[in-house]
Amino acid sequence: MNKKHSTALREGIKDGIPIGLGYFAVSFSLGIAARNAGLTALQGFLASLSTNASAGEYAAFIIIAADAPYLEMVLVTLITNARYLLMSCALSQKFSPDTPLYHRLLVGYDVTDEIFGITIARPGILDPFYNYGAILVAAPAWATGTALGIIAGNLLPLRIVSALSVALYGMFIAIIIPPGRKNKVIAALVFISFAASYGASVLPFLSSLTDGTRTILLTVLISAAAALLFPAAGKENTEHDA
Repeated sequence: MNKKHSTALREGIKDGIPIGLGYFAVSFSLGIAARNAGLTALQGFLASLSTNASAGEYAAFIIIAADAPYLEMVLVTLITNARYLLMSCALSQKFSPDTPLYHRLLVGYDVTDEIFGITIARPGILDPFYNYGAILVAAPAWATGTALGIIAGNLLPLRIVSALSVALYGMFIAIIIPPGRKNKVIAALVFISFAASYGASVLPFLSSLTDGTRTILLTVLISAAAALLFPAAGKENTEHDA
């Protein structure tokens, strides 16, 4: 590993620590759902380590509890987690053209909302070792929280678990605020996204869709409108090609 990759790895670990703490709190409550589905601590740990998707895992645990067929589980988790396809497409644009396939696959293993947020906000070409650093902290924290949630069961009051979960949303806001302060267009788009997300959750037809489906629709519409109205200059790509 050269010095550049080593630096990126350390930066990823540093930025991944608050994400890991938030994941631990959220996955603890997820572990309670896993226990209700009959999973052991080891099974919950492996499920979270291999999946790392709150809504998708929760849906999977509900399906397991209902003893539904595997095909239904595949379809539900695919729909619930479909927004990660959009995030992966966005991240792929930040890779250097000569980035090996195995790096792309390893980064794609853990494309979550928060890791995507800190990664996409970094300027220049994406160094996969930055993602590796964040994943080294975030993924074990998520899996460990799930396992401990299964072990603890319902020992903690629901209010405490819900309060711990708020920390993750606060951290995600901290990711998007700095770019918004630097760019008024980004700030406006963030506000529009918040308003549109709330509106979609209460409107008759849109509110009946899953959270993942609503996220995909809003992401495509808002990002497409932003790309048409405020096209990027392509400065990073020009510098790389030069």
